[in-house]
Amino acid sequence: MEPEHRGRSWRKWLRGLRDTWFPPVCAHCHGLVDPARRHHLCEPCARRLQRVAGPHCTICGYPFFGDTEADRVCEHCFALEPEFREGRTAVLLRGPARTLVLDIKYHGALHLFEEIGLIACEAEGFLDYLRGATLVPVPLHSRKRRERGYNQSQLLAETFARAAGGGTRVEEPLRRVVDTPTQTRLDRKTRQENLKGAFEARRGLRLDPAERFVLVDDVFTTGATLNACAVALRRAGARTIDVATFGHG
Repeated sequence: MEPEHRGRSWRKWLRGLRDTWFPPVCAHCHGLVDPARRHHLCEPCARRLQRVAGPHCTICGYPFFGDTEADRVCEHCFALEPEFREGRTAVLLRGPARTLVLDIKYHGALHLFEEIGLIACEAEGFLDYLRGATLVPVPLHSRKRRERGYNQSQLLAETFARAAGGGTRVEEPLRRVVDTPTQTRLDRKTRQENLKGAFEARRGLRLDPAERFVLVDDVFTTGATLNACAVALRRAGARTIDVATFGHG
C-alpha cells in the first residue's frame, strides 16, 4: 500500500473513531449529525438550505421565482454598472447558510468549510461555472487579517478550487490598501464611495488578458466590493472577470 493511501486510510479510521465517541453536532440547531451523510449540518437543516438554481440574475446570481424562464438582471443590480461579466452564488444567506458564514467569519470555525465544500457540490451548475478558472479571493487589509488570523475569502476560494478540480486554481494578485470601516449597514452608493481605490494589484503585476478570473467572496450584498476588485484586476490587464459567492445576502 502506498504511503499516501495508508495516510488517508489512517485519517479516515481516526475520524470514524472520533465520530463514534464524540458524534458531530449541527452548526445551526446543535442536533446530532449523521457523519455518513454530511459534515456539520443535520439533515433537517440541510433541507432548509435555499440552494440557487436557474433562472437567476446574470450579474449576482440571485434566483428568480415564479414563471420566469430566462436569466436576466434582477432589481438588486439595475444600478450596479458591473466591471465584471457575470456572477453566481450557491445559496441564499438565510438560516443554516447564514450560521455557517457568521461562525467562520467571526468565531474561527474553519472546520465548517467542509460543509461549504459539500454545499458547493450540491448547487446546480456552480462547480461547472468555476472549473478551470483562476479564483481570486477578495483581500483583507493587513490589519484585519492580523486580527482575524485568516482571510475567509481565501479559504473559501481554496475550498471551491478543491471541489471544482479540473485545473481550477487560486491566486492572490490583489491587495487591500485602504482600511475601510465595516460596510454592513451602508447602502450601495456609500459603499462605492468608501471603496474607491481600496484595492490594487500587486506592484509590477501584469495579468494575462486571455485568462479567466473569478473573484470569490463569502457574500454578495450590493456588489460594491466585488466591483472595486474587478476594477483593480482590469487595471492589471485582466479582461475576462466573473464573480462567485457562497451566499447572497
